[in-house]
Amino acid sequence: MKQISAKVVADSVSPKGVRLITMECQFPRFILAQVNTHRDFSRNSASSRAIPIHKRLQEVEEDPYIPIYLGANQPGMQSGPQVSVQQKWAAENAWKSAAANAVYSARIMASAGIHKEVVNRLLEPFLWHKAIISATEWENFFSQRLNHDAQPEIRQLARVMRDAIDASVPLHLAEGDFHLPYIQPEELTSVPKFTCMAMSVARCARVSYLNHDGTYSVQKDMDLFKKLKNAMPPHLSPFEHVARPLTSKDVQKGNFQGWVQFRHIVEEVADIL
Repeated sequence: MKQISAKVVADSVSPKGVRLITMECQFPRFILAQVNTHRDFSRNSASSRAIPIHKRLQEVEEDPYIPIYLGANQPGMQSGPQVSVQQKWAAENAWKSAAANAVYSARIMASAGIHKEVVNRLLEPFLWHKAIISATEWENFFSQRLNHDAQPEIRQLARVMRDAIDASVPLHLAEGDFHLPYIQPEELTSVPKFTCMAMSVARCARVSYLNHDGTYSVQKDMDLFKKLKNAMPPHLSPFEHVARPLTSKDVQKGNFQGWVQFRHIVEEVADIL
């Protein structure tokens, strides 16, 4: 069964000591809006518009998300103490019944020929979600989300993210080196730098399709990179996770401190790759 989790996929320190971390996180889909309120984050997420209906139906049928804490109703944004065993049992059964009803309704809509961008929305309250998150500034997120007033699900997410960061050892980069999520050590020595950058972008983007399975194809990565870059308009959010240390010649842009995001390099050099 899935659980709220986080792992560091790239951890870099610039010559000026600014640390940039990219994480792959798994959490309940219904707290995505809360995660997205943090503007220090660059992020890419699994997309209800991209993932086939049959995959989403299978996820809800086999492993629906069930709330980890069922607090008593009371005024205000925070719930009260955990309800009784009997109340918890009744609430969990009601939640599972709602998930089954959502699956049933989604199947009817799919059989009527409705596109996944609508059908999958019915399933979102019961789905697990995967996101790639990169940032140099984490203090506000942890201050807000580790607080006892935070919703239990996002508090647990913040806890596992902090633990993953605490256990990670950053790689010290020189000027001109790049922070490259999902690029393997052997690729750094066997593949040209700019190709590695493009591959990293593609692999960060691929979370939209839930296709991270530990296997990679350089050609497929390059094809996806070009598709993202050449789209009208370009789809550049995955380019934000790839970055190099800021130098005295650079102008600070974007939401990272002390780093230049590949997004801004691509926007300034149209014919790159």
